[in-house]
Amino acid sequence: RCETCSQEEAKYRCPRCMKYSCSLLCVKKHKLLQSCNGIRDKTAFVSVNEFTDLNLLSDYRFLEDVGRTADAAARHPIVHSPSTKKHLYWLRNRARKCNIDLRTMPVGFTKRRENSTSYNAAEKKFYWHLKLVFPHCHAEYVLKGVPDDKALADILKPYIDPVESDPVVCQRLKMYTMSPQSDVQILMKIENRKQNSVRYYELDSSRSLLDNLKGKVVIEYPTLFVVLRPLKNDMVVLRQDASESTESSDSESSSLSSMEEGEIRDSS
Repeated sequence: RCETCSQEEAKYRCPRCMKYSCSLLCVKKHKLLQSCNGIRDKTAFVSVNEFTDLNLLSDYRFLEDVGRTADAAARHPIVHSPSTKKHLYWLRNRARKCNIDLRTMPVGFTKRRENSTSYNAAEKKFYWHLKLVFPHCHAEYVLKGVPDDKALADILKPYIDPVESDPVVCQRLKMYTMSPQSDVQILMKIENRKQNSVRYYELDSSRSLLDNLKGKVVIEYPTLFVVLRPLKNDMVVLRQDASESTESSDSESSSLSSMEEGEIRDSS
């Protein structure tokens, strides 16, 4: 049966989320409701027991595509531009002075192209490119020019506040707006970990973005996961002051949704 209308016999299957549909109308409706682009996720996790020759071939072709992209990026004239290198070095140096380990990616990578983070020397303030991910509603929002002294709670108000949020956004994120604010938790993925050992920092919504980023590794720009405490069963959260040795000794593994898995591969 079609998983959208539950009436007709299914004829199609979504390459990305494997949902069944019966018609073009249901396919479009499914993409709209699930925020699905219908493109097969080449980086989706496959267990060893389910790994086949087709998966091996797919991974091989994926690595070839990555190699071609990296080669094209290395040949891009902007890569060898002194002004570009100087700007990125200056940006990373400013972040280092704020106790933030900011790392940039080569030209050609998606996160490098879309990053709009800047630093205002006169105000001595970062204006961050920021991505908000609401995994329970399969929604993502990109913010540009977010001042580093803005509290996380104020950043989230236009999205999950029952009064101040946009009506359209509020309806889409109804699960969040209807939940108590005490259940809302803001997480940030800890970088430089194995993919089968993903961990998150819990951020303090009452503190500024700058305070929450101090002492952390940021690849291009911050990506914040807004979750509900009762529903984050597969996300392992560590304290802000947790050491790497403590994280490594933690044997508990976590599974991620396809949205988060794509983010991992994109930033690696």
